[in-house]
Amino acid sequence: MAAPAEVCFALSDDEHSVTVTVHDGVFTPGGDAPAFVLRARPQDWRAFFSPHPEPPYQSWFGMRMRRDARVQGDELVFAQHVHLVRRFLDHGRHLLGATEPETRAAQPDRGGIRGGYVRITVDDLDCDIHYEQAGSGTDLLCLHTAGADGRQYHGLLGDPDFTARYRMTVFDLPGHGRSDPLPAQLDGRYSLTTDCYASVVLAVAEALALDQPVVCGCSMAGEICLELAWREPGRFSGVIACEAAEHVPGRRVSWARHPLVNQALFVPEWIYGLSSPTSPRHARDLIWWQYSQGGYATFAGDIDFYSGDWDARDRLGEIDTGRCPVVLMTGEYDYSCTPEMSRRTAERIPGAAFWPMPGLGHFPMAENPALFATYLSRALDHIGV
Repeated sequence: MAAPAEVCFALSDDEHSVTVTVHDGVFTPGGDAPAFVLRARPQDWRAFFSPHPEPPYQSWFGMRMRRDARVQGDELVFAQHVHLVRRFLDHGRHLLGATEPETRAAQPDRGGIRGGYVRITVDDLDCDIHYEQAGSGTDLLCLHTAGADGRQYHGLLGDPDFTARYRMTVFDLPGHGRSDPLPAQLDGRYSLTTDCYASVVLAVAEALALDQPVVCGCSMAGEICLELAWREPGRFSGVIACEAAEHVPGRRVSWARHPLVNQALFVPEWIYGLSSPTSPRHARDLIWWQYSQGGYATFAGDIDFYSGDWDARDRLGEIDTGRCPVVLMTGEYDYSCTPEMSRRTAERIPGAAFWPMPGLGHFPMAENPALFATYLSRALDHIGV
């Protein structure tokens, strides 16, 4: 990855600095005039380079969002080389004693997954949506995160404990995975709205004849779960909103659709550190890989909803949990939507339940499906299905 790069950057705590130059794929100590400097307080660097970092110190972006850390200098050059910066920092952490969890998670058994296409109408246009199902029983509809697709749930679709009790369904939003793109996605205008998102989920549930499903989603999909509980409480047996809050500011970033930044490198790095460092490295790397495959500005358009259009502070208290039970769960390493943000949101919904998910981050169903399954089972039992 470093082979074509030519860049010099530095780390600093304002009293000390370390400079590194990348040339022909080689990282060399020293250099003149760094293009950018990563600055943080000494105590924050110590926490970051701990062998077992606590949230949000597992990631530079986490430290930048939730602590007093910043990039000084040319941020465009930083965005263009952030994949190399992350690997340099990871290497430093490993040299100081950090160890990776098991390198590979158990491969999901995909033999029982069946899939196909269903046609829905979005903004008066026909759109073929790719979906997958496994198991039988109570319908459980699972929604993927921003810029991703239904593969995130393959670990659960291959779990015999779930497929014995639930007919699990996942689908790819328009322009994600194997679903048709919308015209706005093809010309760069795509910006997901609450109304469009809710209508797509409802249309897919109707087209697949899902019977009073429980809806589970993470991140932006957790937010739409709360919206569905408010809009259509009689349509669902309950919602499980993971990594969600009434409002999540601060996650839109111009580099995700900038013409001088490689989206296939920047976007995966923007989200990589949201996973728990205790989750298997191979699973985290697969999340990175899947995020490198999105269509142009699809992730950025989704984040327009997640950290912009979505704001339910004026209506959360109107959710009727007697008709549609609500459970919120958030991973301890999620610095985008923190457990505290989700807890405060749950407190504003009469009758809603919340619990944190120790050992998990922002992508629990993908980074550690086996651990997430224990929390999901608890939520489903709480709902009573």
